[in-house]
Amino acid sequence: MDPQRRRSVASLAALALAMPGPAAAQSPDWPARPIRLVVPFAPGAANDIIGRLVAGRLADALRQPVTVENRPGAGGSVGAGAVARAAPDGYTLGLMNPGPGVLTPLLTQGRLYKVEDLDPVALVCTAPLLLVASTRFAPNTAGELVELARAQPKKVVFASADAGGIVGVAMLLFLAATGIEVNAVPYSGSAPAMTDLAGGHVDATFASYASALPHLKSGRAKVIGVAAPRRTASLPAVPTLAESGIRDAETVAWWGISAPAGTPRPIVERLNREVNRALELPEVRQRLEQLDLEPASGSPEEFRAMVRADAARAARLIAAGLLKPE
Repeated sequence: MDPQRRRSVASLAALALAMPGPAAAQSPDWPARPIRLVVPFAPGAANDIIGRLVAGRLADALRQPVTVENRPGAGGSVGAGAVARAAPDGYTLGLMNPGPGVLTPLLTQGRLYKVEDLDPVALVCTAPLLLVASTRFAPNTAGELVELARAQPKKVVFASADAGGIVGVAMLLFLAATGIEVNAVPYSGSAPAMTDLAGGHVDATFASYASALPHLKSGRAKVIGVAAPRRTASLPAVPTLAESGIRDAETVAWWGISAPAGTPRPIVERLNREVNRALELPEVRQRLEQLDLEPASGSPEEFRAMVRADAARAARLIAAGLLKPE
């Protein structure tokens, strides 16, 4: 190659290296305006508490307002669908749990949106679900509830909160494991279900510690079982369902930040880093642990693997007839 041609090639190569690649060019100024975090459930329960905790820390880190928008309805599919259909530009995020993040799109056979329409960004926390009962309800253990339900089928009024979500799955697994029949009353979320339970209108439900806590403190609700492999630190005296003789009914919830599919990788990585940093803050960890939530962290790929594992489990439940597509 002659010297002149060599110099031309070198100049072009240097220019190419200096130019931003496709990923870098997509969002060099992000975030340049406020970000919306959709919580697809009603205010007041665990989803809302976690969403607002994360939103506050992201706003500090990104130096832009992060506003929480509660969009409840249809087991979380209204809010999750809004996230799935939003522009993948990093300005719309969603706080997901296994309900809207996995179960709803599978149960609706992708008519509303698909699991793949949401990009997992960062896992925030996990928690076992609790079997909670009204203090007006006589049984004090899961085993006693089962005994009553077997003696008097459909007498126990069970709040089927978030029927297409993780709480609904917990109830179905519990019923399948015990063979009991209950009077299942559907609710749009844990917050209204817990309100009615505290008022004595329903006998029992599954809920996170965060959702149940206000009513536990008021003395109008009690925990009679833990749907996890081991007892929870916040309630060390409450036995697990397995300890009460109920097998194969364990249900662990998770919460994480997702974005519309196709959100630029640099934005996903930045959000993941900031959420992981927030989870290292003592005040954040303390707040989550007060609610019996275990702070989590990891890469977007690890979060995606958890979503896929839950999707595979749901597919098995559907195949067994425990979950019925709509």
